Amino acid sequence: VQLVVESGGGLVQPGGSLRLSCVASGSIFSSNGMGWFRQAPGKQRELVAAISSGDMTTYADSVKGRFTITRDNAKNTVYLQMNSLQPEDTAVYYCNTLSKKFAWGQGTQVTVSS
Repeated sequence: VQLVVESGGGLVQPGGSLRLSCVASGSIFSSNGMGWFRQAPGKQRELVAAISSGDMTTYADSVKGRFTITRDNAKNTVYLQMNSLQPEDTAVYYCNTLSKKFAWGQGTQVTVSS
């Protein structure tokens, strides 16, 4: 079973920053595009940032210019640097391949509140 473990979430004030990490098991990480997804209470899970196996990145309009996704294939890890956080960014954040090949992890809670 291919697994992921997300970490780095927490409580932050509006305008603050967090860096999320996602470590993946197995051998498929480096050959797959990876994404960070988030799910807010009462809403569907949405893709907010993606990085291809060749390091091309795309972002949802809501996070463009504030979030940066990177990957380290040697560590089977994908990161999400989140700056200028706003209350609407509050959600549980998950990572997976873009085709969702991993079992979903528990995610990491991000709460933006004063």
